[in-house]
Amino acid sequence: MSTSSHRRSLVALLAATLFSLGVCAADAAEDAVVIPPPAVDEVASTGTETAIFAGGCFWGVQGVFQHVKGVKSAVSGYAGGDAKTAQYETVSTGSTGHAEAVQVTFDPKQVSYGKLLQIFFSVAHNPTQLNFQGPDRGTQYRSALFVADPEQRKVAENYISQLDKAHVFPQPIVTKVSDTTGFYPAEAYHQDFLTLNPTYPYIVYNDLPKIENLKSLFPADYRGKPVLVMKVKG
Repeated sequence: MSTSSHRRSLVALLAATLFSLGVCAADAAEDAVVIPPPAVDEVASTGTETAIFAGGCFWGVQGVFQHVKGVKSAVSGYAGGDAKTAQYETVSTGSTGHAEAVQVTFDPKQVSYGKLLQIFFSVAHNPTQLNFQGPDRGTQYRSALFVADPEQRKVAENYISQLDKAHVFPQPIVTKVSDTTGFYPAEAYHQDFLTLNPTYPYIVYNDLPKIENLKSLFPADYRGKPVLVMKVKG
């Protein structure tokens, strides 16, 4: 078992123990943060657009974006490293340069890149945690944005500056903005993991509260039926 898998197993054991003691998972998970929308956003264009988000374990990040209106697909995978090292067990060593990431394809007329960033920073992860998210430690769990073009970079960098200047988080945002050099889909068993494993303790403890926060804080952008990788492929 990899170090990453071992840690997730320990979290699962902890979650199961908390459940047996009657502790609510939502109380133990990372709280969402209410943040303003970006002052600078893209102008809506025709067709679809793709963006890559990294914010800890891709199970929860994928699950959040799959519940956002206007998202056409959200695929878990690896970004930041080479194709030859884009395998889960190798990435989990933290030595490949990869981050667990989610490639989101969306309709910019329904949901803007700026709105996706707002959801990402608010409910999908904690952007002030350097090289970790919750129980998961390592550079593969870093907070990062892999931008497709100069327009995405402008929106992302302006928004990070805006949020830092407003002090909406108690610590500075550590999210790195980099150009996309490649995205490599993760193994099939990682796709749609949140939806397919809703009672898995790690999911219950860490990720289902994110879906509830999305529903609560972004009701106009939330959809109950997620867009799943297996359905898109089908």
